[in-house]
Amino acid sequence: MIKLGITAVLSVVGIGHFSTAPTPADEAKAFLASLTSDQRKVAEYPLKSDTLYDWHFVPRSRPGIPISKLTDAQKRTADHFIRANLSRAGYEKVEHIRDLEPYLFAAENNNPIRDRSNYSLVFFGEPGDSGRWAWRFEGHHVSLTFAYRDGKMVASTPQFLGSNPGRIESGPRKGMSVLAKEEDAGYALLRSLSSAQLKQATVASEAPAEIVTGNSRRAAIAKREGVPYHDLDAIQKSLFLDLLKVHAEAQLPAEQERRLKQLEKEDMREMVFAWMGSTNRGGRHYYRVQGDHVIIELDNTQNNGNHIHTVWRNTAEDFGEDPLEEHYSESHHGHHHH
Repeated sequence: MIKLGITAVLSVVGIGHFSTAPTPADEAKAFLASLTSDQRKVAEYPLKSDTLYDWHFVPRSRPGIPISKLTDAQKRTADHFIRANLSRAGYEKVEHIRDLEPYLFAAENNNPIRDRSNYSLVFFGEPGDSGRWAWRFEGHHVSLTFAYRDGKMVASTPQFLGSNPGRIESGPRKGMSVLAKEEDAGYALLRSLSSAQLKQATVASEAPAEIVTGNSRRAAIAKREGVPYHDLDAIQKSLFLDLLKVHAEAQLPAEQERRLKQLEKEDMREMVFAWMGSTNRGGRHYYRVQGDHVIIELDNTQNNGNHIHTVWRNTAEDFGEDPLEEHYSESHHGHHHH
């Protein structure tokens, strides 16, 4: 029989610390506790650090502790932490995106920049069930930021997921397409539009080379163009909702629900759907959904329309910021709140 420590025995019978499910703060503390003090120095930043806004989705060396620098035991703790904070679909997407790195490594003659373990965890502030803290998991084509206040998640954006190739055309992984649902949901809504609606939705004949908001600290799109939600019929409205749900599905169910409730509160009537570029499958294209605070973008333009970027931004809460707070308001003149 395996000997268990007293806390383990208590937790098995449902008494003691983990009689309720561990909170994200508990999980974060467990991961940080697995690190050496030198590793912690790399992984932890103060809450007010500008590094919080230093996010990107290209291959680079990034803030935080990379998976490559962890022991096997620490890797398991990291994996457990990431898995606990995403839906099953979200965790699988992230793993599949990371699985594209060895594919690119081989396809690009052993390009050393392609590295499945160059994904970092970084923490801002002290994880706890009171006060504020945040963390990010990031590497090529993945950037996921989460922020908490008094034990509640207050932001899960910026949320970036990308895929190159968008669809693998040959070899053992042929047909693998990590962001197929995001693509399909966009086409489904596009195909449902009448010719007048399509004209309104199509805001440019060429797709942009990249998501318009890039890796900006503050997401902004100059004009709100496209076909508004209130002009859609019942079937189209449900396709619009499906699109939102697909882009939210990487999150835990409670966070998916929080996002959708928020959109309904934010007056979905005025949200727009816009399309740029080819409307044919396989052509270079881009779409976005834009509301008062939420911007969702998908572009598939690089690699001849086989390289996808998707992002969900929320100008009212990205990085866990409250735009009404003093330190943030000086650059926010003229921003109106409903």
